[in-house]
Amino acid sequence: MGAIGVRDAGSWVDSDGGTVSREIFADQGVFDRELERVFARTWLLVGHEGLIPELDDYFVSRMATDSVIVTRNRQNEILVFLNSCAHRVMRLCRYDQGNTPSFTCPYHGWSYSTDRDRVDEPGALVGVPHFAESYGGVLDRTKWGLARAPNVAVYKATIWANWDPEAPSFFDYLGDMRRYLGFALDHRDGRPGGSEVIAGVQKWRVNCNWKFVAENFAGDLYHEISHRSVDKVGIGPSGGPGRRDQQGTRVTIGFSDLGHGVLGELPHTVEPDYVPIYTNHREVEAYYRKLHKTRVRNLGDRPRVFMSVGTVFPNMSFHGRQPRTLLITHPVGPNESELWRFYLVDADAPAAVKDAARRYYLRYSGPGGMTEADDMENWVYASAAAQGAVARRRNFNYQLALGQARPAPGLTGAVESGSYSEENARIFYRRWAQFMNRED
Repeated sequence: MGAIGVRDAGSWVDSDGGTVSREIFADQGVFDRELERVFARTWLLVGHEGLIPELDDYFVSRMATDSVIVTRNRQNEILVFLNSCAHRVMRLCRYDQGNTPSFTCPYHGWSYSTDRDRVDEPGALVGVPHFAESYGGVLDRTKWGLARAPNVAVYKATIWANWDPEAPSFFDYLGDMRRYLGFALDHRDGRPGGSEVIAGVQKWRVNCNWKFVAENFAGDLYHEISHRSVDKVGIGPSGGPGRRDQQGTRVTIGFSDLGHGVLGELPHTVEPDYVPIYTNHREVEAYYRKLHKTRVRNLGDRPRVFMSVGTVFPNMSFHGRQPRTLLITHPVGPNESELWRFYLVDADAPAAVKDAARRYYLRYSGPGGMTEADDMENWVYASAAAQGAVARRRNFNYQLALGQARPAPGLTGAVESGSYSEENARIFYRRWAQFMNRED
């Protein structure tokens, strides 16, 4: 089965014809190659500044299958280290988060400092038990520091990292998708940034390939039939039928050369009319109504977007409005993924607003969310159905709205193709194949 990993990725993906081999969702060789050629080269979300607000705070995150430490050192630098001792690979941090200026391996006691004032480079090896007598004082400590991600970027409190020294800058990598991600991270009154993570980070595992999750949020409105039962029950902010309050028309917007995709609105300068939110909660409704007026004043005639959901290639997805969350789909194996949900709210919102948001977010998303439960069922069954020897001979069909894409006005390098389209999936897999074929 692993032999497929040496094939040309072009034989798996025909983005022009709208087909993708089922083998890329099932084969161990493909998965191993993804780790090296996709996840070791792309920008990955690793956390939020709110998780490490103080000097020496750390948060243990992941970059694909690698555990990493995200920390804020005493110089207020945000750094990302491989969570692995240089001596015998032992994991340094086994707590989710904490506070320390140095990390000591529990296996043999090697220790590393994050403080630039103490050492030239953060992550340097500063402590070796029995150094003088057992190593004769000649161990070259400069060669045995922690592996550190060479590229780290902070965007509106979100923290991103990349292992590739030759990688493009984060903003070049993001392109105009930055506008849509920014909407999710901005204050609801239009000020840049201002979000915080509430209710912690939810983590759970699903028996599915990571790509099913990424493409689902990249712009697949076609699967809304899956949520008919939730729409009838009604879990939206204001109660009543539906998963969300009223929304405008959304279109499929894909960034052709970057692999990102969003289901939302094209840039515009006129703020949509206010739609009442949390109508069954007077205090919360008054807060959002006031924010809308402030947003109109703050943004004026500046271009803005108002969107719902998208995916930043390869594995970071987000809801920008209802609910307002970030999702990282960490690959574990060809048929297993670990999902992390970050729930966002304005940091300066009243307690009642945060509580109402938390309750809505949890009934919508995450392992107990009713909408996400529908999605997980689809991902699990689709992954399982791709496993069989006969099943693998057939391709997935991604031909919805094939040939209907047109330039998206107001966006660089983007196309739009209506509400129901698989153009973003075709863009995603074309970009995936490009990374999988790179040899350098």
